[in-house]
Amino acid sequence: MNIKDLDLNLLRLFDAVWRTRSVSLAAQQLGMSQPAASQGLARLRAMLGDALFQRSGSGVRPTPRADRLAQAVQLALATIEEALNTSQVFDPQRSARVLRVHLSDIGEARFLPELMQTLQCHAPGMRLEAMPLPHDKIGQALDNGQLDLAIGFLPEVRDTLHQPLLSDRYVVLIRQDHPVAQRWSRLQARKPSPEVELEVLAELEFAAVRTHADTLRILELMHWQHRLRLTVSHFLSLPGIVRSSDLAVLMPRNFAQGFAQAGALAIIEPDLPLCDFTVSIHWSQRFDKDPCLQWLRARVAHLFSTPTP
Repeated sequence: MNIKDLDLNLLRLFDAVWRTRSVSLAAQQLGMSQPAASQGLARLRAMLGDALFQRSGSGVRPTPRADRLAQAVQLALATIEEALNTSQVFDPQRSARVLRVHLSDIGEARFLPELMQTLQCHAPGMRLEAMPLPHDKIGQALDNGQLDLAIGFLPEVRDTLHQPLLSDRYVVLIRQDHPVAQRWSRLQARKPSPEVELEVLAELEFAAVRTHADTLRILELMHWQHRLRLTVSHFLSLPGIVRSSDLAVLMPRNFAQGFAQAGALAIIEPDLPLCDFTVSIHWSQRFDKDPCLQWLRARVAHLFSTPTP
C-alpha cells in the first residue's frame, strides 16, 4: 500500500482498539459510533491485507501483524501529538474539556472541594468526573485515555509517571469516651513502651473498609484480624459508626483529624507496621505533553503538595 492512501484517523482507530482490546471502547474514546469504528477497521484490514484483530471473549485480540504494527503507530502518533501540542496555547478559561480522575471515596472528600473551587475560578467551563477503578486497572486506563489522572496511595500502579503530593499515616479513630481512649491518654503521660501501648490497643474491636487493603494488612500483621467486627464499602460511613459503638477504625490521619475536630472522637497514633504512606498523582507518559493535563497537574501540586523542609 502507499502511505498517500492512508487516512490518519484509521491509525488513531487502530491504536485505540489495540490499547483497549475493544472496538466499542475505542469508538467511545474517539467519539464515534461503533458501526463507524467497525467500518473504519474493515477499511484498514483491506488496505493491509490482515485481520488485525480477532474476537476474544468480550473483546478482541490483536494478530501478530497488529502487535508488530502497534509500536510504530504509537510512536508516529506520539510524535505528531507532541509537535501539535508544542505550538498549542492552552487557555483554561475557554476550555470545555471533561477531565476523568481516579479517586477513592476518601480521596474525593479530601481533594475534590479545593480542586472544584480552583476549577470554578480558573477553568469554569471544564468538567470533572471522579472515576474510582480497581488499582490493577488504573495503569491501563491512564494509558488508553479512559482516565486523565489518578490521585492516591497507589503502590500497585506501575509504568506511569508520578509526583508525590503529601505524606500521611494510618491512625486509630475511636470514640472519645471509649475506655481504651481514656487509658491511652493516661498512659501517654508516663511515656510507655511500644509493647505496653499495643497491649492496650489489643483490647479494641475494629471496623474496616474492604477496598483499602493496607488497613486490613495492618490488622493481619498485628494479629488483630480476629477482632474485625465490621467490613464496609466506604470510609465515609465509619465516623458515625465509631461515635455510636465501641468499634475503632484505621484511617489516614489527614482525614481523621476532620472528624475528631467535629467532636466526640479521638485519634490514637500507635507505631504500627505499614502506617506511613505517600499520596501521589499519576499520569501516563503517553499524555505527558498534553497542555491541559500539564496545567491540571500543576494546580493539583500547588494545592496539595507538602512543602519540602
